[in-house]
Amino acid sequence: MGQEITSTRFTEQDRTRFSQRLADETRLAQTTFAQGGFAADARVAGFELEAWLLDRHFYPIPCNQAFLARMADPLVVAELSRFNIELNGEPQPLTGLALSRLEQGLSQTWARCLQTAHDEEATAVAIGTLPTLRETDLNLSTMTPSKRYVALNQQVFKARQGRPITLDIASPRPGEPHLHTSHADVMLEAATTSFQVHLQVPAAQISRHMNASMILSGPLLALSANSPFLFGHSLWHETRVPLFEQAVDCGSDQHAQGRRVGFGEAYLGKGPTDYFADNARRYPVLLPLCSDTPDSAFTHLRLHNGTIWRWNRLLIGFNDSLQPHLRIEQRVMAAGPSIIDMIANAAFYYGVVHMLALGATPPETLLPFAPARDNFYRAAREGLDAPLSWLDGRTRCAADILIDLLPMAREGLQQQGLATPDIERYLDVLAVRLRTRRNGAAWQLAHHAQHGDLFKLTADYLANQRSGLPVHEWPL
Repeated sequence: MGQEITSTRFTEQDRTRFSQRLADETRLAQTTFAQGGFAADARVAGFELEAWLLDRHFYPIPCNQAFLARMADPLVVAELSRFNIELNGEPQPLTGLALSRLEQGLSQTWARCLQTAHDEEATAVAIGTLPTLRETDLNLSTMTPSKRYVALNQQVFKARQGRPITLDIASPRPGEPHLHTSHADVMLEAATTSFQVHLQVPAAQISRHMNASMILSGPLLALSANSPFLFGHSLWHETRVPLFEQAVDCGSDQHAQGRRVGFGEAYLGKGPTDYFADNARRYPVLLPLCSDTPDSAFTHLRLHNGTIWRWNRLLIGFNDSLQPHLRIEQRVMAAGPSIIDMIANAAFYYGVVHMLALGATPPETLLPFAPARDNFYRAAREGLDAPLSWLDGRTRCAADILIDLLPMAREGLQQQGLATPDIERYLDVLAVRLRTRRNGAAWQLAHHAQHGDLFKLTADYLANQRSGLPVHEWPL
């Protein structure tokens, strides 16, 4: 969905032609994998960070067009709403100083974002859901002017036959509120911002890595949860999950295939490109914009794949020599709390996924898909206290499982040749976070329990984020 499109109106001929091109490119992807045509020699890390623009009263301010014009940086781009932006990291070979380079690049870009926002009489904040967000902030007047977003809104509601989107999120804590509302556009999606990490590995290893990524999603989500408030309600530790899943729901109880955000239905098999065939079979085309590019560009496959938001998404990209590669987009982590927290989360992911994917016993043979999926939603609801099923057959709280996984993360990073000072720095942050049980969601909930003021919470969060300290060191 990151690419602009040239039309917002489509005919049945467009859909037929697009579907044929999608089928051709999907077959080519399967053939390319079978013949060893995808890149086989690279391990590359990268990220995308979505963030908010706020005014001096801590409300979202729809000024991303002026902000981006002043910023003039191709790594910083628009998002769905005019109060969101996206920062992209320069991909790094996953070895040596890759982690500190990712942190340095993000820190430099973020500092420029803060200065540019200041010049627009605004500021920027990285947080999963904004505590001060009002439902009235989410409407078509705050949509970023882009044909792709107009078309997305039109096609979602065409698929829904004009029915409003229903948002229904119950707090897992007894006595806490139940949020039930409806919305006449797709702008609810703008209320969710994330820190998405990318992992490119040799194509022959991608299925094992993708399955390991899905298995790790529950613990990783518990580690990084940072979205407990929405529209003034205290809901899930990672409210971003049910919010996003419901925000672009094209289906109904009778047509569940219309639900385009989710965890998926099964692990990958030996043929990873069957993932794209499943997407083509399971999900109707949403944006049938046809192109004259050759099948080898995978233009239609990539556009269709971009309108299906699995929490672990397989992508096709191209290296500098235009050889196609396969990479994983891990989407479960919220934006924030601090830059070092986010890079530490990424370090944990890269280390543990490596060990799980290359272990002698595939972890997907030890943990069936259904419990892995259940772990993900339990972690979203309850954070570090969530009871999760794990590879040893036991059910324990997420924090205890994560503590046990830290040595695995360390070994995985060492095996990939990451610099020892980086490994020590980022994993030490996580060790203290887990010992104190203080991730972003826990800090926000504790702050609100003490002060009962979401504006003070947002102001203090912003000040702490600017300090650069990891969240476990933030005062209440």
